[in-house]
Amino acid sequence: MNIFENYLDKINKILLDISNKGDLILPDKLDGITTETPPLKFNSDISTNVAMVLSKVNKKPPMDLANILAEAIKKNDNLIEKISILKPGFINIKFKAIFWTNFIEEIAKNSKTFGINTKEKKNNYLVEFVSANPTGPLHVGHCRGAILGDVIANILLFNKHKVTKEYYVNDYGNQIINFTKSVYFRIREIIYNETFPKDNDDLYPGDYIIDFAKNIINLKKKIDFTDFEKISKELTILSIEEALKLIKNNLNILGINHDNFFSEKKLVKNNEVEKVIDFLQKKKFVYKGKIEAPASEDNNEWIEREQLLFKSTDFGDDKDRALQKSDGSWTYFASDVAYHKNKLDRNFDYLINILGADHSGYIKRISSSVEALSGKKNKLICKISQLVKLLKDKKPFKMSKRKGDYITVDDLIKEVGKDATRFIMLNRSSDVQLDFDFDAVKEKSKDNPLYYVQYCYARISSVFRHLNKDLNLDIKINSFKFEYSEDEIKILKKISEWPKCIDISCTKLEPHRIPVFLYELASEFHSYWNLGKENPQKRFINDEKISDEKLIFLKVISNVIKSGMQIIGVDTPNKM
Repeated sequence: MNIFENYLDKINKILLDISNKGDLILPDKLDGITTETPPLKFNSDISTNVAMVLSKVNKKPPMDLANILAEAIKKNDNLIEKISILKPGFINIKFKAIFWTNFIEEIAKNSKTFGINTKEKKNNYLVEFVSANPTGPLHVGHCRGAILGDVIANILLFNKHKVTKEYYVNDYGNQIINFTKSVYFRIREIIYNETFPKDNDDLYPGDYIIDFAKNIINLKKKIDFTDFEKISKELTILSIEEALKLIKNNLNILGINHDNFFSEKKLVKNNEVEKVIDFLQKKKFVYKGKIEAPASEDNNEWIEREQLLFKSTDFGDDKDRALQKSDGSWTYFASDVAYHKNKLDRNFDYLINILGADHSGYIKRISSSVEALSGKKNKLICKISQLVKLLKDKKPFKMSKRKGDYITVDDLIKEVGKDATRFIMLNRSSDVQLDFDFDAVKEKSKDNPLYYVQYCYARISSVFRHLNKDLNLDIKINSFKFEYSEDEIKILKKISEWPKCIDISCTKLEPHRIPVFLYELASEFHSYWNLGKENPQKRFINDEKISDEKLIFLKVISNVIKSGMQIIGVDTPNKM
């Protein structure tokens, strides 16, 4: 039950009725009319801007029009206690207490669907995220984007969309050759006691490479490690398998499972790059030309070469993009265009890419290619996951993948746990840098949002446990003839915002809204709980009994908390 959507529908019907009588002029589309939660100081439940939206077309001051509309709204709804009008023309509605009784009855009886937008068109999404090179473990730089992609997928699934979660495996190119050589040299170090060439900056010197080498040796395959060229193909396959095993384990401890791992190497072997270039040439989006020196390059050093270029500027990019290098090999962009053609051929309604902060400049060119391939705008949605700054003892950690001394996902989980990692990584919008303070996430206070939300659920669970009741079971109530107090209605008003939170999180792909909402709900609950310390009448249990009114109230709060935490991928413990 989305009370904001319901009241918007109700207002639109009232507007049509008044318009049909000739007393109101309506535009062709009723866009811009909203129903929102008004500020607390106004002591109202819903506020609408309808009078301000329709003021111009009706040539009436918003305050005058608001008085007319407010009277019509009140006349059509017997659950309204009062309506107030505030400058510059807001109509604020306060409901009778029975409205909230009806509200809690409906969401208690439809707990499994509360929050889902049943009116929204359901689409088929492909969410591609993480896609780190298969050359080592995932580090904290990957962690935020991994959680962002996973929770975006969870929100879409909660709202009954179809979702495929995909990892693009960059198992082709120079970085894979260097990675395989790194494993090879570690194998020779173990078998022949040779020194690993640490002065070679192209190699990966991390200790995990030693583990990969040992695992490959222990496979007991008859491989002769004396000549790299002879075994490079087989060793590459084995090395990537080891890296992917480690990456999948890293993802697993984060609570993430992909539906599909898509290989770049297979894309190349199937000649899909050549096929997409041919496709774009037929569409006249490819030509041979020269690219000017980038702003970061010295013009005197830059050598202009004729290259195969994609007409990215036809779609709003600042310059056309190279598809082929001077040596005739394909650029990374060309492979990526082929990959996105493959995605489009799988008939998804929308493609979502989660990209790291260093890829923000890449968005326009890949979006341009998808528009050229599909003939549609906004088919591809890119979300940037900004940097994470790790703090411990108020000092930053430094990461360096080449040196092998960076902070891995495994390190982070061992330090603070999966729940804290997921919740805190989501607690701010993904497009701003996040400070992840190891000390703060271990505090048991209001300043630790994860603890505060989990403690809310644990407190409710303690009441049910005291009564020998199972919080996970539905509660059967014979009658919902309750009347909730203003303190309780305050919490119900916050719960009424849950469908709106889900809707905005889903349409804007902004999962940070969910932990923020849960923290606000938990704060309201803890404030109400603490009233019982001074006023026995406010306690949930009196004389070893609890009223049906309070029982269902607690159950509804716990349902929303659990639902939100499941979307985030975080546990709701019964005890803290």
